[in-house]
Amino acid sequence: MGAFHVDSLTTLEGASLGAIADVNPARREEFKSFNVPVFATHQELIESKTCDAVIIATSHYHHPPIAIDAFKAGLHVLCEKPIAVSVKAARDLNETYEKNFKHLKFGVMFNQRTLPVYRKLRELVMSGELGEISRITWLVTDWFRTWTYYASGGWRATWAGEGGGVLINQCPHNLDLIQWVTGMMPHRVTGVASIAKTHPIEVEDDVTGVFEYSNGAVGHFVTTTGESPGTNRLEIAGDRGKIIAEDGKLRLKHTRESVRHVRETSKKAFTGIETWDIDIPLDKEPASPHAEVTRAFVKSLQTGSPLVAEGIEGVRGLELGNAMLMAGLTRKPVDLPMDGAAYDAFLLDLAEKYGGKKTLQTAEVKSEMTSTFGR
Repeated sequence: MGAFHVDSLTTLEGASLGAIADVNPARREEFKSFNVPVFATHQELIESKTCDAVIIATSHYHHPPIAIDAFKAGLHVLCEKPIAVSVKAARDLNETYEKNFKHLKFGVMFNQRTLPVYRKLRELVMSGELGEISRITWLVTDWFRTWTYYASGGWRATWAGEGGGVLINQCPHNLDLIQWVTGMMPHRVTGVASIAKTHPIEVEDDVTGVFEYSNGAVGHFVTTTGESPGTNRLEIAGDRGKIIAEDGKLRLKHTRESVRHVRETSKKAFTGIETWDIDIPLDKEPASPHAEVTRAFVKSLQTGSPLVAEGIEGVRGLELGNAMLMAGLTRKPVDLPMDGAAYDAFLLDLAEKYGGKKTLQTAEVKSEMTSTFGR
């Protein structure tokens, strides 16, 4: 992703590439062609005073400390997802930012928020088009990955390298969206999760979570990297029907009457509710959602306009993922807001128990694997 952002900044109106930092000597040689200073560490880049803002596209654990170092130097920050590995690290980062650096811009790369299907979905839900939400279900099993994919890097699919599997690597966007489009966070999470169910790795590759909300609504989140053909279908049901997001399309099954009213007052034992099946028109998708986030970040620095996603919002979807992993592997409910220290201890236990059990060897893989900038 760092290489993608470097390319993107060379054509971004209103900003220019100031410098690059990469710990890999070979990559530093490649980046010299951009004719900007290239550094071996983020500290060297920050101390060089060559930039007004930084984009953080490093491994997950390094996101919070690099962001704090940048803030201390007076730099604005746009961070790749996830904002951190654990909810405690994210909360600590947010607290540091809000106490000392709110004069600086802090964004997170939730590029899926720029997609018309999710923007319109959020608009419909927030406007009350569905009435009170009763169910949220996301089947997101189209993250199929081969053993070769997991062998493509020693850091990949390890507790030390990534801090988890499908939830921290593939699903941060989905976990962000499920709370962003609804404006709802559950108060309890239960689940079933499996480590190395379909791949010889040391982290989770199959998870099913159940969310309980304070209004009585129930949520479901099902994901895996071992299933094909996969499904990507988000359903949100409410008192006035159901919205379905699938295949880049949005369908509204709108009831002409309140579901609750009919359920509680109808004199008929068996009855239906007149429902209109509506295809919701959507705007054209942006050519590059990542670039849209960066463009909005630059505009915000210039004019004060809103960011696509504030950095402090990154903790919400992360907490859902942390809670699902903990609940799924312990088979015990996790109440939100969750105990961050307990989750950190849980992560350490997982690293001790499963660390080193990834048996795949690093292998050469074709460049098509990341051609869509997927992880």
